[in-house]
Amino acid sequence: MKLAVDIGNTSVKAVLVRNGVIARRERFPSASPENIGRFVGRHSLEGAIVSSVGDDPAPLLSWLESRTARVHHLSSSSRYPFAIDYDTPETLGGDRLAAAAGACFHHPGSDLLVIDAGSALTVDQVTGGVFRGGSISPGMAMRFKALHEHTGSLPLVTKKNGFTFPGKTTEDAIAGGVVMGLAYEIIEYIRTFEEKHHNSVTVITGGDGDIITPLTGGKALFYPDLVTDGLIYLLETNV
Repeated sequence: MKLAVDIGNTSVKAVLVRNGVIARRERFPSASPENIGRFVGRHSLEGAIVSSVGDDPAPLLSWLESRTARVHHLSSSSRYPFAIDYDTPETLGGDRLAAAAGACFHHPGSDLLVIDAGSALTVDQVTGGVFRGGSISPGMAMRFKALHEHTGSLPLVTKKNGFTFPGKTTEDAIAGGVVMGLAYEIIEYIRTFEEKHHNSVTVITGGDGDIITPLTGGKALFYPDLVTDGLIYLLETNV
């Protein structure tokens, strides 16, 4: 078994992979050795990789080193299938780099637009074998929450599909504004990227990727486990 742990801003995702296939996955509030230890159980680990944009992974890394000799903490100095052209590489989230690596794994040689529709919406470019950087904006849930918290009377809406567009109720107007606004934003990213790069592929991942991808009109491919794919690929190239 190989273990990939993605420590995000709001939760921790752990995945066990056997022969390239996900055997088990779970989400935790923290990356404590106790949580990950219960998740791994008695499985023998061939290797483990940890990406973190949240909690300090040092206690987890120490515990993992007691379980397997092959442990890698992902950072900007790790080995990637691309060069990194970014002014502050030490600030790059491991999830962004892992998603880009996963896209390279699935589409080697292509110019890639890599979109992660999660807590934040990240849009990154890998062209000519180089990670060029990208953009970060609020994700879908954050946009819903902002409308509610920064206005006096708008309700907190969580509806992501089944709304009318144009909206005939305030709830539908908010749902359509957030979801379709996000989709149109992504469609424009894709359009401008395709204008410049003719050997291009757009991939989408993240918790809201399954909602957004069909709204792109067939312009993007959805990979729900893109970060995991990238982490397992990077485990092999770094350990």
